[in-house]
Amino acid sequence: MLHAPILPTLVRMSWPNILMMLAQASTGLVEVWLLAKLGTDVLAGVAVVVPVLMLMQNMSQGAMGGGISAAVARTLGAGNAAMVDSLARHAVALNALIGLIFTVALLSFSQPLFHFLGARDAALQAALDYGHVLFFGLPLMWIMNALASVVRGTGNMLVPGAVICGGALVLIPVSAVLIFGIGPLPPLGVVGGAWGLVAYYAAGTLLLGWYCASGRNAARLASGPLHWGPMRSILTIGGLACLNPVLTNSLIALTAAIVGAHAGTAALAGYATAARLEYLLIPIAFGLGAPLVAMVGANIGAGQHERARRIALTGGAIAFGLGSLLGIVAACWPEAWLRLFGTDAHLLETGAQYLRIVGPFYGFFAMGFSLYFASQGAGQLKWPLLAGAVRLLIFAGLGWALLAWTGSLAGFFATGAIAMTLYGVCVVGSVWRWYPRFAGGGKQPAAAQTPLNPWRTS
Repeated sequence: MLHAPILPTLVRMSWPNILMMLAQASTGLVEVWLLAKLGTDVLAGVAVVVPVLMLMQNMSQGAMGGGISAAVARTLGAGNAAMVDSLARHAVALNALIGLIFTVALLSFSQPLFHFLGARDAALQAALDYGHVLFFGLPLMWIMNALASVVRGTGNMLVPGAVICGGALVLIPVSAVLIFGIGPLPPLGVVGGAWGLVAYYAAGTLLLGWYCASGRNAARLASGPLHWGPMRSILTIGGLACLNPVLTNSLIALTAAIVGAHAGTAALAGYATAARLEYLLIPIAFGLGAPLVAMVGANIGAGQHERARRIALTGGAIAFGLGSLLGIVAACWPEAWLRLFGTDAHLLETGAQYLRIVGPFYGFFAMGFSLYFASQGAGQLKWPLLAGAVRLLIFAGLGWALLAWTGSLAGFFATGAIAMTLYGVCVVGSVWRWYPRFAGGGKQPAAAQTPLNPWRTS
């Protein structure tokens, strides 16, 4: 990670991660496709749970997970092997506690939350049935992602990819059986899909826990005392980075609620189904982003700051190309995606309108999101987080005002496209400004002389 050619190394480390994330996202999409067969009310109910679930997934895997991977990578890059094992133990303990806190909070406030997000009557009941089971299993999700992040921080992308891809392949038939039943097993309906996901998190936790405890990983999981220092090194980046998935998922949740209030349940289902395609950009961004965390973090730890910036910009360019391709395809053939989940005319109309307007700009979101991960490795989070806040304010704030004034969903969606473009441009601009004093080849300080400050921009 410190001396090999950037592009081949990034591609080699990225492909198992992209495959893993696509498998994980595809599993969620297949589950929604199965649940859609239970009716539009169930689809609308699940649609308001999904942003909350994705928030937990992104916080545990991308935000706190990125903080864990960055801490492990920087420690290995600085040659401090003794500290790495301690980081693994503290990462698992920290994520388990956070997952438990979210379980209690979400179980306590799920009904007013889902009502606020637009679920009513039968859709609200479906959301409660599905969400309560998922929230019960959140600690397992957080622990599984902590273990995967510890492994990825060492530069090993294959093991987490194999475990999560394998679990995703098993989850699809298990979910179908739990939802619809088979033989003597009764159908569980919407809660069957949720129990399938909980079982998946439990299996992933056991497998990754065994791998880290066996000594096969460079960061070994072992029992021992807990101290504030290792947790602080994780929370310095991971805790702050949790703002990013909050912003991303709040945007989708709030805009879905705005569409539902303006145009009804079918439009809400259509917009949520179309916007869910945006979640397929996250596997691309994270697939590149996890190696970027490790590569950028290791080079920052070794004092190679200019190389760290080149690595980040290379990853961002790849993400932009892949995201643009997906978005253009979706804009050209929106109903090929939407008809997988429903045939209601209002659902198809709203979803297609969104994809035709916003889809061509997906590359900017993928680029910005992947560079947010690179910024975790560098400890440079100020502008990526501010860019996410600006996107939220423009789409959910200015867009809502425009919709209330004109009544035009097309104008609302166009505001979303503008906000997405500004997000990507702002993040790439912030990465370009990393350590400009080194651009001319000046002397770089040692890692120990470079304090970690997530709000520093130069």
